Amino acid sequence: MTIDVILPCLNEEAALAWVLGRMPAGYRPIVVDNGSTDGSARVARDLGARVVTEPVRGFGAACHAGLLASSADLVCFMDADASLDPAQLPRVAGPVLDGKLDLVLGRRRPRGAGVWPAHARLGNAVLARGLRRRTGVALRDLGPMRAAARVPLLSLGTADRRFGYPLETVLRAAAAGWRIGETDVDYLPRTGRSKVTGTLRGTLRAVADMRRVMADARPRDEVRRGGRT
Repeated sequence: MTIDVILPCLNEEAALAWVLGRMPAGYRPIVVDNGSTDGSARVARDLGARVVTEPVRGFGAACHAGLLASSADLVCFMDADASLDPAQLPRVAGPVLDGKLDLVLGRRRPRGAGVWPAHARLGNAVLARGLRRRTGVALRDLGPMRAAARVPLLSLGTADRRFGYPLETVLRAAAAGWRIGETDVDYLPRTGRSKVTGTLRGTLRAVADMRRVMADARPRDEVRRGGRT
């Protein structure tokens, strides 16, 4: 079985060789170039990845473009900055492949000092707590490595195209009755300059996007059910 791996990418030329080189057999990378000014797209193509161009800037825009470009029954998402190890994708995809869960997120476990700055960890914890209260889903991290079936994901109708995309996906999946869980994955020092968690400004922007999504979330009974795998 082939699994598509969607990699939102903005100036990750330095990280792509490591990331794509550690992709497990059967996992097919789709690199979504979201306005890179370096050689990210060229490097990805040279290394055999499919490259999709998404001119509309935004993490969610890149994720969704990759989802639309995918043709596999099961898709994974992860960052392209080498902060997550593609070799661990089977940990995340496994429970979905086995039919035990419908959506699995990788719970990040820092490996090394300073990998996850305090401001970023605090923002994530606050959002995860709010998500648990709203949905009852026992998630402790809103990490970017995740796996689910492609068609049900599209049926959720996730609308945010910024940093709120991952949170909105979980909110809609929970409202649709999906079985959601998490599994531990290593969180590594990223390659190059962080655009979000490494800066206070980036973290605040991401948290603001997610809080907006949380506030705008529709009640459970307004979300169309029947999107479970």
